[in-house]
Amino acid sequence: MPRGVVTGRVVSPARTAYRALTGCDSAEAQIDSDRAFDRHVLASILAVAATEPGSIVDRCGLGANDFATLMTGFFPHISVLFSVLATGEPAEDDEVTMLRDLLLAHRSTHGEVSRWLAALVARRAMEPNHLWEDLGLRDRSELTRLLMRHFAPLAQDNTRNMRWKRFFYRKLCEDDGMVMCSTPVCSHCNDFNECFGDESGESRMADRRRQAELQASSIVS
Repeated sequence: MPRGVVTGRVVSPARTAYRALTGCDSAEAQIDSDRAFDRHVLASILAVAATEPGSIVDRCGLGANDFATLMTGFFPHISVLFSVLATGEPAEDDEVTMLRDLLLAHRSTHGEVSRWLAALVARRAMEPNHLWEDLGLRDRSELTRLLMRHFAPLAQDNTRNMRWKRFFYRKLCEDDGMVMCSTPVCSHCNDFNECFGDESGESRMADRRRQAELQASSIVS
């Protein structure tokens, strides 16, 4: 997805992709209804995945058929353009499959959206940043809302507000009868901040937008 220029300002690829999908900037998204929230989440994930190197099916974890159905259902005005980017099936990965199956086993909504999100979240969880960032969301609260809406039985187990990636892997280890942690009490663990540390900050999409605007202003000046 190429960079665009709007009224002399350089626009980040993710911002361009999100606007193409929804008709507005992420910061302006209205998410009061469940349908509007789901659309915002899907657009955020696709916008980030579409602007990263490699095939979009590999970056988001959805095969071409599911991708096309998602686009037709939520973004029909641009479904042909985006679907051209999606061919084949995502690469097989054991970790992605395990996490996807964990999420699918705890779905609290019916239909295709939660099935798609299980695949999307599982794949994006392999990226190096906070999960809400790698989903393109605006903050951690949106990730929590997503999980509580579509995977409530699992999300409700995170009673201590553990970082979501750490929590998912802890659950996978528990299911396998393994012990992930070196200490039985979290407060005694040297890695406490890795599991429970702050996840606030600026999202990747917001950071890219800010960097693009700074670059544009330096060019103008």
